[in-house]
Amino acid sequence: MSNVKQLPNRQDLPEKSMWDLSVIFESDEDFNQAYQKVEEMILEVKTYQGRLAENSTIFLQALESLLALSQKLETVYVYSHLKNDQDTSNSFYQAMNDRAQMLATRAGEAIAWFEPEVLALDPNKLENYFIESNELKIYKHYIDSMTSNREHVLSSEMEGLLAGANDLFQASSKTFSVLNNADIQFPSVKDEDGNEVQLSHGMYGQLLESTDREVREDAFKKLYEVYEGLKNTFASTLAANVRYHNYTAKVHHFSSARERALSENHIPETVHDTLINVVNKNLPLLHRYMGLRKTLLNIEEMHMYDLYTPITGETGIKYSYEEAKEETFNGLSTLGTEYKAVLNAAFTDRWIDVVENRGKRSGAYSSGAYDTNPYILLNWHDSLNHLYTLVHELGHSAHSYFTRNNQPYVYGDYSIFLAEIASTTNENLLTDYLLKTKEDAKVRINILNHYLDGFKGTVFRQTQFAEFEHFMHEEAAKGVPLTAEYLSDSYKKLNDKYYGPAVESDPEIAVEWSRIPHFYYNYYVYQYSTGFCAATALADKIVNGEEGALDRYLAYLKSGNSDYPIDVMKKAGVDMTNSEYLERAFKIFENRLNELESLLMASK
Repeated sequence: MSNVKQLPNRQDLPEKSMWDLSVIFESDEDFNQAYQKVEEMILEVKTYQGRLAENSTIFLQALESLLALSQKLETVYVYSHLKNDQDTSNSFYQAMNDRAQMLATRAGEAIAWFEPEVLALDPNKLENYFIESNELKIYKHYIDSMTSNREHVLSSEMEGLLAGANDLFQASSKTFSVLNNADIQFPSVKDEDGNEVQLSHGMYGQLLESTDREVREDAFKKLYEVYEGLKNTFASTLAANVRYHNYTAKVHHFSSARERALSENHIPETVHDTLINVVNKNLPLLHRYMGLRKTLLNIEEMHMYDLYTPITGETGIKYSYEEAKEETFNGLSTLGTEYKAVLNAAFTDRWIDVVENRGKRSGAYSSGAYDTNPYILLNWHDSLNHLYTLVHELGHSAHSYFTRNNQPYVYGDYSIFLAEIASTTNENLLTDYLLKTKEDAKVRINILNHYLDGFKGTVFRQTQFAEFEHFMHEEAAKGVPLTAEYLSDSYKKLNDKYYGPAVESDPEIAVEWSRIPHFYYNYYVYQYSTGFCAATALADKIVNGEEGALDRYLAYLKSGNSDYPIDVMKKAGVDMTNSEYLERAFKIFENRLNELESLLMASK
């Protein structure tokens, strides 16, 4: 009987493969001291409550006290959540993360008065503060952003109550995360060599890329058997989260949860509607690609588990982590020496947690605070896909690094609307590099396959998620119960519409909604799609050497929150208030689909 391959324990991993969090706090005791400092700062912020109308000096002191609290709190929170995510089964760091979240709730309560009090000030008086105080002028855009949504901010007492209940509102999301990452138990499956391997979130993705169809089918069905058995629990957590979004939007006098979510970044709702409309108009391109995939795989029926294996049926390009590092530098060389220095720091200063270990949070992300490194969590497996994941997350981290090193703390972050643009620009640059340097037809076919699959996953798939997310919020707002059965039936119909007649309507896919963490993020997913399409335009300008394109792109990376996201992108050279950038992206998709078809015909 073969042995089941188990994930390694955290303590058994080599140090070089793990991120270095000691540069944040050398010990957990240092974390505790910082925690206590935040508690003291919470008390200090409260002393300014009710005093903003006194004079510009008090206003400045209150604002800087609030920002100092936020800055210190971010460091405490980031350390705790990174420690927790590296092994979610570690009860000590679970407790630390819980403490940090509770501290964040208390801090939210302590500063909840500030925005309502700012908005209660006479606008002329507030404007005079900026005339009187030169030190205040740096905060003008920050305050303008706050006052632009004046009609949606409640009284300080009501905002305080909502802030105090935030931990309760987040309970369903936290329950989903713990269940999905720590408590859920997947069965073992056989890999291509007949070895029993433990199914996990990371291993599932790897197995779906297998050229052995039985391996793909087995992994697909066994994974969804688990979610099918828990669908009522996941429906409960998801429905509660949707109700939370709708409730907070309603009490803040927004017409919908979407309006509230997008207004935080000053994004018009038409951007979301235009995305869904343009993607739906271009679904025939996806259907055509699915038909090509079915033909090339030479199968009578194509199932959802057939959508990730290389389209030629051959093993895809694989990169070890060390090889991926080298290709990262090559692929992003067009971004210049300043960008290369940031990549060097990421690899040499241990920003990256590489290996999948037992209990580690699934997926990949970039995270950090103004005063920390922009860390990256990976669950590495040797594949072309994970090379793209690496450059994607490095795009986030480089964006964070440039922003924090060129903006004061008040503008030292960026909206999620801008975040995905930096990461997917890297992906587009890598694709361009690979297609320019790989001459072998089979290799080019695999790269094109990966690009088209990436477009499918980033533009088509994420828009599908965005459409379903909006559907859930609208249905819940109408009083429709979001039961497991209703969610599954609705999701299956939407999935059938997106993938078209070439793909079988697998019953298992109906519960896919239950395993998507981004459904808890409140209108986040659409930005993957808009970001990819905007990045397509930016990357095209850079690789074609358009005059000033690189300088404008680096300026975007350094802008942070110093301007509204739509305006930052206009300065970078892309106007996202119209559909042109979307249509341009679909044209590139079509051109590369044409190229793939030509290569495949020539290889026959």
